[in-house]
Amino acid sequence: MARPRPPFEGSCLRGAVRVGATVAPLLTFACHCRDCRKLSASASALTAVFPGDSSSCIGDLTEGGLFSSGRRHVFCRSCLNFICSPIAGADQRINLRTSILNDAAPFGPFVALRTGEKLPWAHGPAGHSFSQYPAGPDDLQALMNRCADQ
Repeated sequence: MARPRPPFEGSCLRGAVRVGATVAPLLTFACHCRDCRKLSASASALTAVFPGDSSSCIGDLTEGGLFSSGRRHVFCRSCLNFICSPIAGADQRINLRTSILNDAAPFGPFVALRTGEKLPWAHGPAGHSFSQYPAGPDDLQALMNRCADQ
């Protein structure tokens, strides 16, 4: 799959929240954990990780979903569309929901996460897979480097 080329734009269901990114994603993934499936009402949550300083999210936002340390989930206040998840301890990155981009087709998942929890019929094009999360920051950085090389 060809690497997506910036800039990227998107919006919530009603257009009340606008998102954008000026660089290619650091990583794209599908998370199959039960929490992500419930939050996204799907078999997985499709995500594109962008540097925080190259992405924007403008509109009336609210936080919701799981309230636990290290987890924040941002939604449009008007239509409650799931927009993004800022990453605790990694303010330089943001997890943007891929499906809100105007053209989500080039953002196929590079890696599948939490596949130990995935639904048995859920299959996707990810070339890498982890039954849990990558072990640590070095493993995550290695994945981002491989994603950038594609």
